[in-house]
Amino acid sequence: MSTKTYTIRTMTTADYDGLKALWMTIHGFGIRSIDDSREGVERFLKRNPDTSVVAVAENGDIVGGILCGHDGRRGCLYHVCVREDYRRLGIGKAMVVHCMNALKAEEINKVSLIAFTVNDVGNAFWRTIGWTKREDLNYYDFTLNEANITAFNQ
Repeated sequence: MSTKTYTIRTMTTADYDGLKALWMTIHGFGIRSIDDSREGVERFLKRNPDTSVVAVAENGDIVGGILCGHDGRRGCLYHVCVREDYRRLGIGKAMVVHCMNALKAEEINKVSLIAFTVNDVGNAFWRTIGWTKREDLNYYDFTLNEANITAFNQ
């Protein structure tokens, strides 16, 4: 039995520094230069004030996080991560459930996410907690701002 304790709570803009520090520890994690900047995350949380979540260790470190929002019709999870030494304690699933409940409270009935195909840990996690991989659609995107560059942690 692990002695690591944590709490799950709604994310605030004050969590940015701890969240970014967590992101920087995750191997292969992609961080966008504009969207994941302090201003970008603050803009996201302003639009979605009650749906994103962090897991906080006893010492105050952020050890997990999910940016979660919706467009009034469908919810979406972004940047789902748990610090490596806190994995396999149920934090990821607890954060996902927290986000899903927050979305339900806002009358959102469906939620989706995108996982890179090379993210074996993440893809295994989603399968394990019962999410369905869609095979019936193609995902497209169009870049509106070329300055919003993704850098991957090594």
